[in-house]
Amino acid sequence: MSMIYGLFNLLFLLLSVAILGMSIYALVHALRVPGNAFLSAGKLKKEWWLLILALATLFSAGGALTYLQAFMIVGGESFLGVQFGLFSIAAVIAATIYIVDVKPAVKGMGGGRGNNGPYGPW
Repeated sequence: MSMIYGLFNLLFLLLSVAILGMSIYALVHALRVPGNAFLSAGKLKKEWWLLILALATLFSAGGALTYLQAFMIVGGESFLGVQFGLFSIAAVIAATIYIVDVKPAVKGMGGGRGNNGPYGPW
């Protein structure tokens, strides 16, 4: 029976690390986009997205650490692990909404000049 618990803990550890990576990716992207791009695209302000994604990253990191601990100590998952699991679901929803909806809307509204000439693109 402990092998089954170990297998499930490994599966949840892998899922929580994937959620953590997704949350970090969304947070880093939101940090790089200028604030007026969010308003131009008709989305929430940059500050709100940074807050949402920072909390998503924090909770998904907590979930990953909890499942890592549960994987190392085969058998027991605490009530704290269940709590972080629920917040990890909210984290994956927030990161998915950002990546699928907001990121394409603000794409191309970056701060750098890129390959643009002095009066626009070449």
